[in-house]
Formats: sequence, C-alpha cells, structure tokens
Amino acid sequence: MDPLSSLPAEWLAFRLGRLGDVVLCTGVLERLAERYGWRFTFVTRRPWQELFDGSPCVEKVITPADADLAATGYAAFCRRLARAYRGYGLLDLHGSLRSNALSLLWPGPKRRYPKMALKRRLFLASGRRLFGRRLRDCTVPQRYYMAVDRPPPPAGELLPRIRLTDEEIRAAVNRLSGLFGPGQRPVALHPYAANALKTWPSGHWQGLTRLLDERGIPWFAMGRGSASPFAGRENDLSDRTSLRESCALLSCSRALVSGDSGPMHMGTAVGTPVVALFGPTSSEWGFYPSGPRDRVLQRSLDCRPCSLHGKSGCPRSGECLSGIPPENVLKAIEEAALSR
Repeated sequence: MDPLSSLPAEWLAFRLGRLGDVVLCTGVLERLAERYGWRFTFVTRRPWQELFDGSPCVEKVITPADADLAATGYAAFCRRLARAYRGYGLLDLHGSLRSNALSLLWPGPKRRYPKMALKRRLFLASGRRLFGRRLRDCTVPQRYYMAVDRPPPPAGELLPRIRLTDEEIRAAVNRLSGLFGPGQRPVALHPYAANALKTWPSGHWQGLTRLLDERGIPWFAMGRGSASPFAGRENDLSDRTSLRESCALLSCSRALVSGDSGPMHMGTAVGTPVVALFGPTSSEWGFYPSGPRDRVLQRSLDCRPCSLHGKSGCPRSGECLSGIPPENVLKAIEEAALSR
C-alpha cells in the first residue's frame, strides 16, 4: 500500500448494491474526511443519491444510467470516469466485477475493501467452524474502513450518518402530530425485507401492535413492500413516503423495529434506537446495527446462519424468526425507549 501521506485528498468512492450497503458507507466517509481531510465523489444507484444530501464530505454523487451498467456500455463508462477524475484515488467499497473493471482502468491510487467473501463461504461450508471469530470481530463499516487503514476504529465510531434539514424534521413532526396528536413519539415498524425468510411473520407484527395499543404506545408502519400486515390502517405509511421522508419520520420516533434491512441502518443513521430481528443471517456477516441503544433479538439455533442473504429454503419453516415472540420485542422497545 502507498503511504497515507502520499495519497490524494480527493477520491472517487464506488458502491452500488442495496440501500443498507450504501447507508453503511456514510459514517466511514465522514470518519476518513475527519482524519485525513479527504473529499469524495460517490458512485451509486440513482435511488440512493439523496442519502448524501447535506454530507460534509461528499461533494458530488454520480448515478450511472442503466445503459452505463449494461455489458455493452460499461467499459466506456469506466473510461469516462477515469478521464474525468484523473488525479483522484479510487475507493472500491463494492468488491464486485464492475468495481474491478473500473480499477483496471484507473490511472491513480486504488484501495479496495476486504470483502471476506471466501471466509464467509468457508464459514458456511465448514458448518460454522472456520473464521467465525474473525468475521464477528469486524462489522461491514469496519471492513470498508480497512480499505484505507488497519486496524479499524471501534464499530461505534463508524456509525452511519444521514443528515436531515430542520425543514425535513419539522415536516415529519407535523405529519406525526396529525396522526397521533402533538408531542407524541411513536414506534416505527418496518415489516418488510428483501427475502421472505428474513421477514417476521405477519401475525407476530399484528400481535406486537395489539400490545402497543394496550399500553397506549403510538406506532406507525413504514417502508416499501407488498402485503402489509396493517393494510387499511391510517397509520400504515407503507409506500407513502420518500426515502428522505422516511428518514425524517424515523428521526422523530421513539424506536424502530425492523428485520435485517436497509431501513434498519437508516434508523441508526438518524440516531433512533433500533430493535433488530435477525433470523437466517447473523453477526458474522457484519450487518448488525451498532448504535449505543440498538438491540438485536435472535435465537440460538445450530442452523444459523443458513445462507449469505437469507435466500435458501428452510426445512424448519423459519423457526429462527417465528420463535421470537411479540412480548420479547415489546420488552426490547421499552428498554430502548428508556435509554433514549
């Protein structure tokens, strides 16, 4: 590696991927900017562009068109980037074939994060005997940071950060006041996940809301997905908020309950305590929330984790999540709310 003192102050950072992957980059970039004075241009998919609004260190976001990412257009897109950002360093936070192709054409310094893909696969193939401790000891944001320097800071120093404006927060407060009355801080519920096996059962979500109603704790649902457990309820805001509006609503919430998902990281990024429900995925993958008030609920089963992304079939009918009762989630919410 080049000595850090010889590296440029301007970097092109590359991370496509899903929402949560990009959210987890935000705190890492701010830490690198604070420590080394670096500035960033960030390459990501168009839906995630607004995550960087107000960022003190991301000066520009580039969102490739579909044609740029297609096989016939990607090489030309990479060449344009390499010419336009000559003199910049390349910070590869993706570790994919696409980012490797860009790296091959990059004329300046390049840093790539240790994805630990082989270790993760060997961990699964060995029946969870190999590399478990090494994987658990390093969150994804810490792995991102390790593209630049090692050892990484503690996980709590690399928390994601989404910066909201006063106007966005006022709009969220007004919206929640219209639903629950002035001064209420509801619990946010995100009942969706990218894969069905990572989704807490619909009946459990409904059981949790009955418990919240019994205690007079207001709640609302948010996120994007089909088959909401709360369809028809006035406080079901599913598919009715933009990304920034969702972040602002979370910032005004008492706590967020979510499975392993992008909005789970959004909650941490706006400082709201997260109650995270983990089933087929686990801490070895590095995606657990690391906020000081965040809590993870999970079951100790010998089949966890069963896959890298929770896509595999389950012979135990999703027992890892269905075995987490609503009462346990309510208790975690109350603990998180008291610590706020």
